Amino acid sequence: MSLSLQILMQELFPGEVFANTADFDTGIRQFLPRYDEILSVITRCLTSTSHRILELGCGTGELSLSILNRYPDAQVIAIDYSPRMLQFAQEKITVAGYKARWTGVEVDFGDWANHQEESDIGEEFDACVSSLAIHHLKDEMKLKLFQRICESLNEGGCFWNADPILPESPHLADVYKAVREEWTTQQGTSLTEIRPKTGNTTTYGHSSQDQLATLDAHLQMLTKAGFKTVVIPWKYYGLAVFGGWTRCNKP
Repeated sequence: MSLSLQILMQELFPGEVFANTADFDTGIRQFLPRYDEILSVITRCLTSTSHRILELGCGTGELSLSILNRYPDAQVIAIDYSPRMLQFAQEKITVAGYKARWTGVEVDFGDWANHQEESDIGEEFDACVSSLAIHHLKDEMKLKLFQRICESLNEGGCFWNADPILPESPHLADVYKAVREEWTTQQGTSLTEIRPKTGNTTTYGHSSQDQLATLDAHLQMLTKAGFKTVVIPWKYYGLAVFGGWTRCNKP
């Protein structure tokens, strides 16, 4: 069996998507509408006083890099259960010159939500962020995770998450699907060309294949978890950035 075929057939953790990690940064931009805009929205929703930031499911480090570029005083503690993603992110952050301000930790954030993690990630974060990761959890685990995030934030701390959301009707499901297909075409490719680069996703830890929830369900979970202000700074069809603060965000 050729090496390329072995790579394509390998099993992936939920969220890794592409069999070759090096294909992720380009592939996700072809596959997912407005990926760079999503990262920019999360980054802008942080403040200059957000010095200690926790990232859940850092993947290849694109969101970490965006944050470190914009906030020179920020320190990012990034966790992911994929060693190959963490290695890729570490190399990218090092090349960018931010090695001293970024710490990667191999841990399942589902374990962290259940207070089962072995790594000492710590508490008292000014902010928590995540992109395209939490939707792999069942709703029960999403709520537990939101509660743990709220407990770990300093007074007035914020949390921002970007994820695909569950359509509220079959019609919207068709609309969201069409929008993604049109986006891919606009990038000069097609889902038929992209799919061969993806791998076989298997359940790992608390995560599985897409376990989407509606946007309203997410907001209710955040409120139940203890967030005092819950908002949606960005939405584009079946994608949204949502989150809030542990208390009212006052100047």
